[in-house]
Amino acid sequence: MKQAVAGTGIAPEIEVPAIEFRRLLLGWYREHARVLPWRGIDDPYATWLSEVMLQQTRVATVIERYREFLTRFPTLQALAAAEENDVLALWSGLGYYRRARMLHRGAQFVVGELHGEMPRSAAELKALPGVGDYTAAAIASIAFGESVAVVDGNVERVLLRLMGLPEERTGAGRARITKAAQSLVPAAAKRGVGNPPGDHNQAMMELGATICTPKSPLCLQCPVVGLCRTRGEHVTPVRQKQRSRSVAYLLARRGERVLLERRSAEASLMPGMLELPPLSMDAVAAYEPLLRVKHSITNTNYDVQVFAEGKLRDAVPAAASDLIWTPAAKLRDLPLTGLARKVLQRVGVMSR
Repeated sequence: MKQAVAGTGIAPEIEVPAIEFRRLLLGWYREHARVLPWRGIDDPYATWLSEVMLQQTRVATVIERYREFLTRFPTLQALAAAEENDVLALWSGLGYYRRARMLHRGAQFVVGELHGEMPRSAAELKALPGVGDYTAAAIASIAFGESVAVVDGNVERVLLRLMGLPEERTGAGRARITKAAQSLVPAAAKRGVGNPPGDHNQAMMELGATICTPKSPLCLQCPVVGLCRTRGEHVTPVRQKQRSRSVAYLLARRGERVLLERRSAEASLMPGMLELPPLSMDAVAAYEPLLRVKHSITNTNYDVQVFAEGKLRDAVPAAASDLIWTPAAKLRDLPLTGLARKVLQRVGVMSR
């Protein structure tokens, strides 16, 4: 271990025995890795799709949507040729819709500008729309075997605990973690003899997701506990508190049709998506909601109140041109917000 320079406040750089660490980690991974549909495949497009879907979304939620997406758009060419609204409709419920838009644009770029051939290195992949350091490294290592580290929240947590360091939200802190992660990645294999970098990165993410969890890590089950300097939870900065907000929406029906509103194309969240028409809280103060649900978006918890039409139809502030009467049978094919989908399923207008 390298000692910190006295009085400088610079955290020490702690060296991890890479060969032993990789041996223990990969041995555990081969025996305990979850069986997931995007593992063990030979399709860079499918790897790209899975990595984008998995960002800020639970694995259990992604599994079903991943399969549905590939059934509808089985190739990069099929996705590139699709209408954006069709892509968003299939993404509905996963949240963070900018991911879907950028994946769609990325597919169009590869097909239109690169003759359908995806770049093979992390550096080249970052030129694609919406592809940052994490996604580029994941695709390059898992799909093409490049010896480049993938650093997500799970990997960062594993490394901080392994090295006995507190979480540090600075550029220097991120650089330290990236350097440590890269030092552990095995070299690329010769053609036809496996994919050590890809397996290693997936093992690191698996360890963080299933054993080295944010709270109450399962240290007794950890394959590298003998190399760990923390063996428990590490010091983390105080997180930003979740905000709470009450919102109201109108549920208006005409036979088999339901009234929806299209969000502005300039909206900061979910532009162009379809939702139930919002109501002001003042307008609904004297009414009893038909339904109440909880919903979270980024750092805000919403208390959602849904009101039957009645006299509240005239309280909808949206312009008539933004309101659409939609057949219930077509709802699954539309780019609904996750909240609209949740409410419509709860009231039985839409199947789960």
